[in-house]
Amino acid sequence: MVTTSVILAAGQGTRMKSSLPKVLHTLLGVPIIDYTLEAAAAVSNEPPVVVVGAESELIRERIGERGRFVTQETQLGTGHAVLQAEDLLKGKSDQILVTYADMPLLSAETLIRLVNEQSKKNGPFTMLTMVSEDSRGFGRILRDRHGKITAIVEEVQATPEQLLIKELNVGAYCFNAEWLWESLKKIPLSPKGEYYLTDLVDIAVKDNLPVTSVQLENPEEAVGINNRIHLAEADGILRSKVNRQWMLAGVTIVDPGRTYIERNVNIGSDTTLLPDTYLLGESVVGSECIVGPNSLVRDSIVGDNCRIYASVVEGAYVEDEVSIGPFSHLRKGARLSRGVHIGNFGEVKNSTLGPDTKMGHFSYIGDATIGEKVNIGAGTITCNFDGVRKNLTEIEDDVFIGSDTMLVAPVKIKKGSRTGAGSVVTKDVPQKTVVAGVPARAIRKVEEDD
Repeated sequence: MVTTSVILAAGQGTRMKSSLPKVLHTLLGVPIIDYTLEAAAAVSNEPPVVVVGAESELIRERIGERGRFVTQETQLGTGHAVLQAEDLLKGKSDQILVTYADMPLLSAETLIRLVNEQSKKNGPFTMLTMVSEDSRGFGRILRDRHGKITAIVEEVQATPEQLLIKELNVGAYCFNAEWLWESLKKIPLSPKGEYYLTDLVDIAVKDNLPVTSVQLENPEEAVGINNRIHLAEADGILRSKVNRQWMLAGVTIVDPGRTYIERNVNIGSDTTLLPDTYLLGESVVGSECIVGPNSLVRDSIVGDNCRIYASVVEGAYVEDEVSIGPFSHLRKGARLSRGVHIGNFGEVKNSTLGPDTKMGHFSYIGDATIGEKVNIGAGTITCNFDGVRKNLTEIEDDVFIGSDTMLVAPVKIKKGSRTGAGSVVTKDVPQKTVVAGVPARAIRKVEEDD
């Protein structure tokens, strides 16, 4: 039996009050629409059909080849939106799964249950319902004395007695495809000038056809996103789920409520995350690390046995046994080799620091290549920008950079050399040479016992 997913994504999302389409807002770093696509993909081998509005370039760009598109040029309701997929799908599918793009918490397991239930029935469709004290604005499910579904009443139209009903319409349906395409054209125009998908219940009941249901097991899956409050609610649910998964996988999270791990992050076992830690993007953190408190790691790779204390690491590569912070900043292109230490208020950008190099506090290293076992004194600055271009600083192995040294790039400091405190180095320094002054000049060679 062929099942095709249709995802409704043509809503304007005006309550988000945003220039960004609602379904492109993110949950744990991933757009809302991605969650919906992934769940729908579990029920079909075919790309889902996404119903979009007239101005949908950003949505189309995000989805790409993961979906097929039809356009609802005029917003005439959910029934009208599904009808836009008829020309593409009629005669090609046995069942049509319809979901909303702004319900990212609906799981693949739930949708599979819904589709499987419809596959076993001869009725026109199966719908997803839930029992909850919190109506969330959903329509009420009306049943007769035999328990058969007779209608869906929207909350704004429900009588006081109907508002007491706890069974709610979640908004996911699996239809017999042939019946769906015929019945969509029978939906009456509402007083608001729209065609509602929920009116298909009335059509089925009038034809004496049974509408079946599957009950949602986890009410949290029914959280739809209409505004920023809902966005935060869904994000919190997903964050708790992800944090729980990592704790079960051997990661210590001291305060899960104050730890934010985006979905595409990977963490090694026996790592400890202290409060107010943010692991974002495609970051990888190795085993037996300590991150935090008050640390952010974005799109970076961190090796094993590292310590990141109250610091920001962005677009960086950090090897094993590195310590960072507090109050340090690794920017894009920073690469710290094994055993490097970055002290407080250190900043590294587009630079490589060799093994066991130590960088003191209040220093900036940009566009530099630094060798092994280099000491970078407090207040050291690579003056890499001349107003036109970024220039390279090269420091070889076993160099000692004195405090408050200015390295005016392009410049090379050869192996085993030293700079005196407060030096302004404007020319290359030969191997095993001590330089000092403004501008720095060679004053002697490095002795063996220095």
